Amino acid sequence: MTLIPLPAFADNYIWMLHDGASAIVVDPGDARPVSDALARSNLKLAAILVTHHHADHVGGVDELRAATGAPVYGPAGETIPEPYAPLAQGDAAQVLGLRFSVLDVPGHTAGHIAYYLPPDASWDGVPLLFCGDTLFSGGCGRLFEGTPRQMLASLDAMAALPGDTRVCCAHEYTLGNLRFARAVEPGNAQLTQYLAQCEALCERGVPTLPSRMDTERSVNPFLRSRQDAVRAAVQAHAGLASPAADVDVFAALRQWKNNFR
Repeated sequence: MTLIPLPAFADNYIWMLHDGASAIVVDPGDARPVSDALARSNLKLAAILVTHHHADHVGGVDELRAATGAPVYGPAGETIPEPYAPLAQGDAAQVLGLRFSVLDVPGHTAGHIAYYLPPDASWDGVPLLFCGDTLFSGGCGRLFEGTPRQMLASLDAMAALPGDTRVCCAHEYTLGNLRFARAVEPGNAQLTQYLAQCEALCERGVPTLPSRMDTERSVNPFLRSRQDAVRAAVQAHAGLASPAADVDVFAALRQWKNNFR
């Protein structure tokens, strides 16, 4: 299996997973990058996986389905271009001999889902997570429809996945996220090292993604909001009384990021 991030729009990635003959794509907001990649490698589109309803994730679904006949899978709790197979926590999408487990991860949107491919499912024995706009490298999605409590629970569920899980986010937001993370936790040596590594990749025009879950647990402030250094920074920035509830710290951290420049 080959995993490829297809650039779309200004900073989206449409993820493609293929076996040399057939392909799966995740969140095709634009049909053109997918059609071009299929033609370039002489691939047949076997399935379309959708994480949430935003236009930059579903905009190419109708065109691709009409052109290829590929079935579409998406969140049961959101409006996705029909027809599609609605999925929720505990369901699975089985395509190309792969079994993608579905996780409910509300926060960015109310019905957002993620697709997890465990190592025994398998993609060369390496677990994969297609997390849409819930988790980014060094960050998380804005709370457009969900609550801080929902997003914190969603991130906790993903952070519990194996450390070698490849984190396939839908946007190239890594540098901006890591610069914010450094403002929150300037003493984190792993964060400093990872930021330098990602800056070097971007200078060469190479995607910073996929990341790894163990990396994210080490550098991502939204997965580290219970750590003493992060809590202290957030409480000082937001003027929270101590001790503050975990969800209040997380909400203040997300608000800090919203206004960070």
